[in-house]
Amino acid sequence: MSTFCDLSAGRCEPCEGIGAAMDEQEARELLADLPDWTLSDDARGISQEFGFRDFKDAMLFANAVGWMAEAQGHHPDMELGWGRVKVSWTTHALNGLSKNDFICAAKVQALAAR
Repeated sequence: MSTFCDLSAGRCEPCEGIGAAMDEQEARELLADLPDWTLSDDARGISQEFGFRDFKDAMLFANAVGWMAEAQGHHPDMELGWGRVKVSWTTHALNGLSKNDFICAAKVQALAAR
């Protein structure tokens, strides 16, 4: 089973149980299975911009991401515009990345594939 499948089937942990933010090498290893996602220059976040044919489809996707995030208890920053949604993940409590960010990114990737 690939890491992507493991991640997309995962469940976020409460931030109190995570420990410290992951280092850049750990982030790049997990990002290898999410090739359309980009690591920020400071290695504290990941993001991807998704394209849609109109505003309605972009809004539907943003709402689906929001519902998933609420169910996971882990929330992204999102930018919504005509035909596009940019989703960015970081674990604010750690001021960096945690496995939660990659779990949610994989879940977003699965939503986009639908």
